[in-house]
Amino acid sequence: MGKSKDGGVAAFWDNTTTMLFCDLCIKEVELGNRPTTHFNKEGWINIMKNFEELTRKQYDKVQLKNKWDHLKKEWKLWMELKRGETGLGWNASRKTIDASDEWWDERIKVLIFHNIFV
Repeated sequence: MGKSKDGGVAAFWDNTTTMLFCDLCIKEVELGNRPTTHFNKEGWINIMKNFEELTRKQYDKVQLKNKWDHLKKEWKLWMELKRGETGLGWNASRKTIDASDEWWDERIKVLIFHNIFV
């Protein structure tokens, strides 16, 4: 297991742990503990406590918030990829977008151009 920047244990995120974290975050949103764009103090305390109880992993708020921020960036990219597109499918077994190689090549070019020049 790796080390974090501050010398503590680095967080390890597999699919199961990530999904559990997402479920805990959704629960806190539903409880009203994300009144704006961020979780409030009670929300983070609940997430940390419940995450440790369910996983036996003692991740601090910074590690959990880093995961939240990373997932948010991935979600934004996902939404950008889907924006205004038609003719896309969904591969349920792989949990991915089904699209032609040409579609992927074009979308990647657009996103690279956008990220470089905007």
